[in-house]
Amino acid sequence: MSTVSEPVSLSAPRGADAGLTPKQLADKYGLAVSGRRPGLFAYTKQLWARRHFIWAFATARLVAQYTDAKLGQLWQVMTPLLNCAVFYLVFGVILASKDNFPPDTYIAWLCIGVFVFQFTQNAVQSGTRAISDSLGLIRALHFPRACLPIAFTVIQLQQLLISMVVLVGTVLAAGIAPGRTWLLIVPALILQTMFNTGVSLVFARIGAKTSDISQLIPFVMRAWMFLSGVMFSIQDKIHSWPHYIQTIMALNPASVYMDLLRHAFAPIIYSHHQAKHQDLPPHQWTYGIAWGVGMFIIGYVFFWKAEEEYGRG
Repeated sequence: MSTVSEPVSLSAPRGADAGLTPKQLADKYGLAVSGRRPGLFAYTKQLWARRHFIWAFATARLVAQYTDAKLGQLWQVMTPLLNCAVFYLVFGVILASKDNFPPDTYIAWLCIGVFVFQFTQNAVQSGTRAISDSLGLIRALHFPRACLPIAFTVIQLQQLLISMVVLVGTVLAAGIAPGRTWLLIVPALILQTMFNTGVSLVFARIGAKTSDISQLIPFVMRAWMFLSGVMFSIQDKIHSWPHYIQTIMALNPASVYMDLLRHAFAPIIYSHHQAKHQDLPPHQWTYGIAWGVGMFIIGYVFFWKAEEEYGRG
């Protein structure tokens, strides 16, 4: 009896499967590619099922972020306040921007702008690194990768909500009493969060393939900040410029959300710094809704289309 076995060829199927292509074989036996991207609606359903994971992941990262600092979570509030102090000294005092506002109100107007813009700035910067900084988690577990940039945006939202306590105190200290417009803070923040999430998803996909983008983002965000009227009224500076430039500047989403929240917190300050002392134009809410909903959809679909590629290579 021979003990030598004949080699078995695995190059092609035999018998009833002879002649079938790999795709036909997969269809016949119900096989699917590992990590295959699900349909958009199925993907959304999977993402919704992991909403508790997103919130828990964001909370854990937020708590761990300041673990090594002696002041701990206080840095969530101190960082934007220190930025406000520097901007107030440079733009408010040295460049005398505060002279264009009612007494003692410039600091409140400035703080609202700084807190709101940093919400977007931090969401974009953290979203850019969401995939590259989580490769271990991506390669170890199966879950919709959109969980990560969304979770990083939630982290920034949590930080903003904590900082809101100080922001409200700053507004009240300026002699601005709460009014009915304060109810508009909630929808304005929801729209900005949707916008931030969409942008974060876009840059998460780009950052996953081009890590150098994270080095460029800080410069882009700094230029965006100065062009958005965070420290000074951009409307006062460009009111004599060509109309098409004024239109472009008015469509700036950072300016749109700052205007919405500044008007919600302090309508008097917002109206005073306008060139024509006007109230919030109705189209600002239209811009805010368009940017929030539109950017969220674009970012979500853009990120989903590369779902199979994250963590590979």
